[in-house]
Amino acid sequence: MSTKKDKKNYSDKHYMGIALQLAMSKHGLTGTNPSVGCLIVKDDKIISIGTTGIGGKPHAERSAINLSTEPVNGSKIYVTLEPCSHYGKTPPCTNIIIKNKIKEVIYGVNDIDKKVSGKTKKILEKKNIIVKKGILTDKIKEFYKPYFKNRKKKIPFVTGKIAKTNNDLIYNKKYKKITNINTDKFSHYLRYKNDMILISSKTLNTDNPKLNCRLDGFEDFSPTRVILDKNLKINLSSYIVKSAKKVRTLIFYNNQNKTKIDLLIKNKIKPINVKLDKNQNLDLLKVLKKLYSEGCRNLLVEGGNKLTNQFLEKRLFDKFYLFNNKKNIQFKDNSIFFKNYLSKLDKFKFKIDLTNHNDKDIIILYKN
Repeated sequence: MSTKKDKKNYSDKHYMGIALQLAMSKHGLTGTNPSVGCLIVKDDKIISIGTTGIGGKPHAERSAINLSTEPVNGSKIYVTLEPCSHYGKTPPCTNIIIKNKIKEVIYGVNDIDKKVSGKTKKILEKKNIIVKKGILTDKIKEFYKPYFKNRKKKIPFVTGKIAKTNNDLIYNKKYKKITNINTDKFSHYLRYKNDMILISSKTLNTDNPKLNCRLDGFEDFSPTRVILDKNLKINLSSYIVKSAKKVRTLIFYNNQNKTKIDLLIKNKIKPINVKLDKNQNLDLLKVLKKLYSEGCRNLLVEGGNKLTNQFLEKRLFDKFYLFNNKKNIQFKDNSIFFKNYLSKLDKFKFKIDLTNHNDKDIIILYKN
């Protein structure tokens, strides 16, 4: 009897699943480019992996090929998204695939970009490279929902969240931390995974927040701060204003207060004038379109009652997290209570309980 272990032949789904995990690890960190995962397999052995670089380059395929310590000729390459075939900020990935004599290319879904979509297969097959697509399609399409929305609508993918106590308190001057330490870490994880974070000037003036990511080792991935301030009521002595020379900050306004605008510009805050909607609030869709043009692809909204209600009313959230701590806080002074949005939340297609039931917080995810 042979003592040699049998070689296990893994399926395309297995390898594509690993590529998807790689792509997920970089979600929110790749700038205006989608996060892509890549795996190179030769003789049923993974010889290299790659992901889209921080900020969007290098592309995953190029990274995996260049990082391989073994020759990649004759190998299979697994990619979550159709490899690019046009010149942009980087040369086409099809070029490096052809140059390195990759034998087979397997990818999950077609790119939505018209410069790429459906063209890669024809280019590679002309060079006698085997091409397969449609592996783990449903899971990969779900992952690329933000990217597909970005490309189709030219606005960011929007995630909202709000935290409340069991008796519906969302703010109290004495108890600024409503949720426990684990939920708080998850909130900072959401900041890490989004390009920008948006609040109103009311929240800024009430809480004087930092809006940064405070997970150890991830502080440098804090999002750009965005303030909605129709009448330019922002407190100029706030942390956000004082730190704006070091952290990119945008403010949307409508009031023509030149003196305050000049002071904001002096503090390196970019003021952006936007029209009002029929309810005399800043037009949120116009804000989102402008944020897209400013490079935002994933936006986190940490609003209070009014801002959260406006986004829900206009159905601008793609995801919404409701954090519910089981404790009751009975303080009445300086308190703000959660307005019942359940009828609006019921308009989402899916409601998912993410709760760790050993915890004291209930986390519900609503998404479309």
